[in-house]
Amino acid sequence: MRDSIDFGKADIGKLFSSLFFPTLLGMLFSMAFIFTDGIFVGHGIGPDGLAAINLIGPIMMLINGLGIMFGTGVSVVAAIHLSHGNLKAARINVTQVFLAGMTVSLLMGLFCYLFPDIVLGLLGAKGTLYGPAREYYMWFIPTCLLMMIENIGLFVIRLDGSPRYAMLANMIPAVVNIVLDYLFIFPCGWGLMGASLATDIGGLVAVIMVVYYMVFQAKQLRLYRLKWTRKSLRLMARNVGYMMRMGASGLVGELAVSVMMLTGNLMFMRHLGTEGVSAYSVACYLFPLIYMMYIAVSSSAQPIISFNHGAQADGRVHKTMALSICLSLVMGVVITAFFVFLAPTIVHIFLEGDTGAGRLAAEGLPYYAAGIIFMGLNITMVGYYQSIERPGLAVLLTALRGIIFLVAAFLLLPRLIGPLGLWLAIPVAEALTTLVVIALQLLHGKN
Repeated sequence: MRDSIDFGKADIGKLFSSLFFPTLLGMLFSMAFIFTDGIFVGHGIGPDGLAAINLIGPIMMLINGLGIMFGTGVSVVAAIHLSHGNLKAARINVTQVFLAGMTVSLLMGLFCYLFPDIVLGLLGAKGTLYGPAREYYMWFIPTCLLMMIENIGLFVIRLDGSPRYAMLANMIPAVVNIVLDYLFIFPCGWGLMGASLATDIGGLVAVIMVVYYMVFQAKQLRLYRLKWTRKSLRLMARNVGYMMRMGASGLVGELAVSVMMLTGNLMFMRHLGTEGVSAYSVACYLFPLIYMMYIAVSSSAQPIISFNHGAQADGRVHKTMALSICLSLVMGVVITAFFVFLAPTIVHIFLEGDTGAGRLAAEGLPYYAAGIIFMGLNITMVGYYQSIERPGLAVLLTALRGIIFLVAAFLLLPRLIGPLGLWLAIPVAEALTTLVVIALQLLHGKN
């Protein structure tokens, strides 16, 4: 399934649409799994199940971040090579990044398997949540390798001009995940082990689809036979290092989500106890859905911007950027309204509304939603700087919104205004980052 895409000459609006809608639809299906997983776990296992998975969330975000880092990096670099007509270099980069990503993920999985108590301790799993968290964690380890290959593959497939196949590689595994999640949790009664096993099997389906495309369907970005001389290995290390720098903000972004989950878990536990963590887990289940919708905007713009940046077509770069910002703002308004006016209904999907955790979540979500518009603008600008080979600014903005401002807000706001500060920490961090974005644009202009 290959689409006719010309990154250098096609109308920007039509080009962006041809990438955005398949990318968004694929990511929504992928996020639908996370959403339904929360529903099945919340109702089939209970609040402790939700809290246990939430504690393991930072590992998933780290793995996902590494995959996005490698995938974004190779997409930026390979797009520039393609704009210069250097197909061989693009193929070499794709092959190198797959090898690097697989190596990293295998090492991570091995460490997690050998030292579970250390990892779970760092994640804050203790007391009544330790047992459920360990159960989910041990069966989740195979996902390390699967998620890495899937993430890198989707970036490459979209750049190769097949966004609809990339969409299917998101949708089909998500459907498999959802079906197996229900079967394993309810009819089979396998609890958190079943939820984790369903994720593993869905990830395996995604990897099979990626491998099939790369071996049998790829038109330009096919895998390339690498040399294994000392000089070739040095060049590979240099190339992979450069691609990692180009995609570094993707990793920092996912690490920031991990920091958000970990810091939030700790602060909600300190101020509101286990019920607070369960309430916060609802926001954490919803956050990836919002985040990935904005990533769909950024990912759709990235190959267009990178290709035309390499071709020095600045007008097309700026037009793509303007379109991305407008779309992000519209999406932000719609999503915010949805959260503000339907908070009790949304919470009831995950938790019973008459429980302490349910009431806390329903009261907090409208405040949490105050940062959604700022989040969209920040993620779009991070993607822009990434695409034009300015990874330093992309990493700076990502670190500010997801680590520096966020941790400071979580530590200070509850002391200043009480529990309400827990829900406002993320919006405050996003708003402060947007101010930095505006300052950067005033200082540096369009470039």
